[in-house]
Amino acid sequence: MKKKNIHNKIIIIGSGPAGYTAAIYSARANLNPIIITGNIPGGQLTNTNSIENWPGDEKILTGFNFIKRLKKHALKFNTKIINDHIIDVNFNNTPFKLIGENFQYTSDSIIIATGSVPKYLGLKSESLFLGKGVSTCAVCDGFFYKDKIVAVIGGGNTALEEALYLSNISKKIHLIHRREFFRAEKILINKVLKKIKNKKIIFHSNSKIEKILGKDNKVNKLKIFSKKNKRSFYINVSGVFIAIGNIPNTKIFNKKIKMKNGYIVLVKNIQNYYSQTNIPGIFAAGDVIYNSYRQAITASAGGCIASLDSEKYLESL
Repeated sequence: MKKKNIHNKIIIIGSGPAGYTAAIYSARANLNPIIITGNIPGGQLTNTNSIENWPGDEKILTGFNFIKRLKKHALKFNTKIINDHIIDVNFNNTPFKLIGENFQYTSDSIIIATGSVPKYLGLKSESLFLGKGVSTCAVCDGFFYKDKIVAVIGGGNTALEEALYLSNISKKIHLIHRREFFRAEKILINKVLKKIKNKKIIFHSNSKIEKILGKDNKVNKLKIFSKKNKRSFYINVSGVFIAIGNIPNTKIFNKKIKMKNGYIVLVKNIQNYYSQTNIPGIFAAGDVIYNSYRQAITASAGGCIASLDSEKYLESL
């Protein structure tokens, strides 16, 4: 059955901070943008328990409420939001073509803001227990581990945020990091160090997971290798939260636009479009272009830039 085609001047793929900010700016320019939400409306930020560094908001925001506010703001300016997931693209000719699970789309300009997805350890035992004790989201699954012992893997902002969140729910948290020191914001490190001092969090530095073990189809133990002591040891846990970073959600754009290590490469041209890809008319913002920042504010800034560039591009046609 042939899918219904929807045409629009500008289409934004992704509904995180980059996507919604791009929509707000495009809508205010009377471009009547369409946002295609993707499989996870709001993106990874919806799983964040607390946002403390959004300028102008001194109170803690939850990621869910933050995305809700962005969506409401975009709708205020008559952005059209379509719940669909793009599975293929054709950028060879204009108008550009997007193939969704529900509809087909054509557009004169595209903003890619598809964000990123959690990175996994790559262990066979990890995939075996996914959803049975292995998780990438403490906000989503932390409730199931009330008064239980759990582990968090990682040493960046996400891992420390997960450990702090779980410290208010679980009995004890084992924080396992492959390095000696954390790579996170000082405020988060200080909070975690206090929890380590009162033994709510047990820190295993220079250590890595060798195997996730279970009983009755549930995680019950971790085998850990200590690089410091050159030996393996076991800890009993009911759950393990993987927080070792993210990978850009760009698979469908492979060989369609210029990329490097999975990230979309921006090509500044003579018109000074700072967010343009190697294909004129296709712009990108947020985690799909950054391999280190991964902040709501940098994603939003990128969305703003992509929208302004797209507006200028459409005027030139």
